[in-house]
Amino acid sequence: MGTNPSAMRLLGVVLLAFACLSGTALERPAPRATAQAAAPLPAQDPVDAVLRAELRELNPNLAASQVERILAAVRRSSARHGLDPMLVLSIMKVESTGRPDARSPLGALGLMQVMTYMIGPMELAGNPSTIEANIEAGCAILSGNIRRLGEDDGISTYFWGSDIRGTDYLEKVRAAQDSLGRDVRS
Repeated sequence: MGTNPSAMRLLGVVLLAFACLSGTALERPAPRATAQAAAPLPAQDPVDAVLRAELRELNPNLAASQVERILAAVRRSSARHGLDPMLVLSIMKVESTGRPDARSPLGALGLMQVMTYMIGPMELAGNPSTIEANIEAGCAILSGNIRRLGEDDGISTYFWGSDIRGTDYLEKVRAAQDSLGRDVRS
């Protein structure tokens, strides 16, 4: 029994339209998790090892799968936006102490504590508080700030907005970054 090419094209268009309307990304399904697959892979890169260890220390309640999702999202989004993954994790450490479900009284969400009004125009797929979307949004905002203002003011603006009122936030991020850097050099 042969397949009708027109019917297959129509099916593809319908599936694509459904995915676009529902906000679902069209991706290859992830393989089924097994006990062996859930265990983190041994760190090949010393930076990955430090990031994993820091995430586990920041939030011991994170499941191994969450640590791996955060690590992958930090790697992917920091590379896409030209950021040092250690800087991204330092921002995350200061903003949410590694808590994906963090919410501020002012409405900031997730690991990177991104304000909802900042996420809206980005048209990210999925819920803005998911690990991947939240890290992507935070990296996009941070990299835009740094491109416009330079690194120090860009980092400060991530917290303060356009009215920078001190260096406390920048100093906290730099201290976190220095701590992570020492761990890589050790």
